[in-house]
Amino acid sequence: MKVLVLGGDGYLGWPTALHLSDCGHEVAVLDNGARRGYDDELGVTSLVPIRRLDERVTAWEEVSGAQLSIYHGDLLDAEYVSATLAEFRPDAVVHFAEQRSAPYSMLDRDHATYTQHNNVVGTLNLLYGIAETDPDIHLVKLGTLGEYGTPNIDIEEGWLTVEHNGRSDRVLFPKRPGSFYHLSKVHDSHNIEFACRAWDLRATDLNQGVVYGHHTAQTGRDERLATRFDYDAVFGTVLNRFIVQAVLGEPLTVYGSGGQTRGVIDIRDTVECVRLAVENPAERGEFRVFNQLTESFSVGELAKLVADIHPCTEITHLDNPRVEADQHHYNVVSTGLAELGLRPHLLADTLITSMFELVERHAGRVNRAALLPATQWRLPGR
Repeated sequence: MKVLVLGGDGYLGWPTALHLSDCGHEVAVLDNGARRGYDDELGVTSLVPIRRLDERVTAWEEVSGAQLSIYHGDLLDAEYVSATLAEFRPDAVVHFAEQRSAPYSMLDRDHATYTQHNNVVGTLNLLYGIAETDPDIHLVKLGTLGEYGTPNIDIEEGWLTVEHNGRSDRVLFPKRPGSFYHLSKVHDSHNIEFACRAWDLRATDLNQGVVYGHHTAQTGRDERLATRFDYDAVFGTVLNRFIVQAVLGEPLTVYGSGGQTRGVIDIRDTVECVRLAVENPAERGEFRVFNQLTESFSVGELAKLVADIHPCTEITHLDNPRVEADQHHYNVVSTGLAELGLRPHLLADTLITSMFELVERHAGRVNRAALLPATQWRLPGR
């Protein structure tokens, strides 16, 4: 198949492109360089050095013998989007090309409006481009479990059958997201569902949990193929941050009680989930949703896991900068990807020690100040 990976220079987009290429697909990556620009803005870089996109592509071609095409452009440029689709003619488009950080979206009004405009309008341009170029293109969109929030009922896989006054209907699962970033993803989901219904498009929404890990079978072949390792309080994932703090001998900073529960997934399973979705496309007119996680842990449980592995590590609790429930029900239905053949890597079976070794190797690159939360969900004085 021909697959266009949007955001193909990012933490997940890059290893996904390599995984699909390694599986025999003809892959092109499109990126506007925004993620590297956020590093410049925030004064923090990936813990693991990453090469320029062209250097990465050259390295992959040398290692694998497979070709990767590069497109430099922005989804906010609608004409460029349509022209790229018309030139490459993909069978599937994998969409990672969005601002992905909840704290970044909550920094202030400018970052909130940027996030919503970038994510929602970019996706709308993509939907129009697909509809006008080839409605048979399968859109595989990276969503997030954060769209659902933490309802006091089980989280179904995208849809919910509702009975009301003696009648029933199948509706999108009600969502109560926790940031302007997560709200942008909800808007995306509704826009994509409408486009499938109105224009007979085909789409798969992958509502993904928190990703951990750094290596895949492909990125491990050459250091030039490394993907990002974000640890800071704006873009870093919680497990990465805890491991960095443990290596540096700093306390693990748990927000609130640590009872907040999240779905998690190994990066190797992320790229495999995308492959399964690409190779088993949704039907025309179908908006298909997969909840993409393999396990659930509370933040406190993750902190204890790291502290148990690394002796003398302390755990400290900070006032939670977010507006969220400290304790809540969390049970996510996730059957679709398993039915397609996903065989997950579980955290207990993952070599977490290898992540410690990775951090120890690059500890000199850590910006310690970036480990502490700088974003408050509540407005000043509220």
